[in-house]
Amino acid sequence: MSSIDTVMNLKDVILSVLFVAGDGIEKSFIAEKLQVSEKEVEKAVEELKKELSADRGIHIITYKNKVQLASNPDYAGYISDVLNPIREKSLTRAALETLAIIAYKQPITKLEIEDIRRVNSDYAVQVLVDQDMIEVVGRKDAVGKPLMFGTTDNFLKRFNIENLSDLPDYEELMERIKVIHDEENEEESDTLFRNVDNLEFDEELPDFLKGESVEMLESQKLAE
Repeated sequence: MSSIDTVMNLKDVILSVLFVAGDGIEKSFIAEKLQVSEKEVEKAVEELKKELSADRGIHIITYKNKVQLASNPDYAGYISDVLNPIREKSLTRAALETLAIIAYKQPITKLEIEDIRRVNSDYAVQVLVDQDMIEVVGRKDAVGKPLMFGTTDNFLKRFNIENLSDLPDYEELMERIKVIHDEENEEESDTLFRNVDNLEFDEELPDFLKGESVEMLESQKLAE
């Protein structure tokens, strides 16, 4: 393998690696395998960020010391028109609200989510797990050993957040979600989001939620 002796050369190599990899790669791993310092990788990545920004179709995103290629979010509509599943996979208002609660309160159980939302959250949690926004991170040391949920790296990537510490103020975010609720009530026919709180679904509850019934969780709440 040719030696990487210039920043320009290193940038091209990293860009090629990220293109082929698809997923995010830790910068320390890149440095180790390319036999360069992490500082050199950081410098090359920053240069790539400057070049692949603004109106460029491809951007560089970083999260949890990882770096990855991503499409320009300004072009999501065009990407949706061509590849079609972006709108179909858009998070519902209920899922967004549930995701916000999990992001700020994690690790958190489904019952604790429902204590905040005041509605059943089975479907919202299922959607978020299916889309790899959240995952089971353990069980709470309480009656029934309920599952605890936390956000995934994919959550950080989707919302272009490097670390959970970069999340906006919780109250500010919840107020913004309340505004979205009001807007949807006024223009329900024009929104991409659907209120699924009061809908019934014929699909069987996924395995990870079986045994987490409202009755069992309510019993747990009383026991606590």
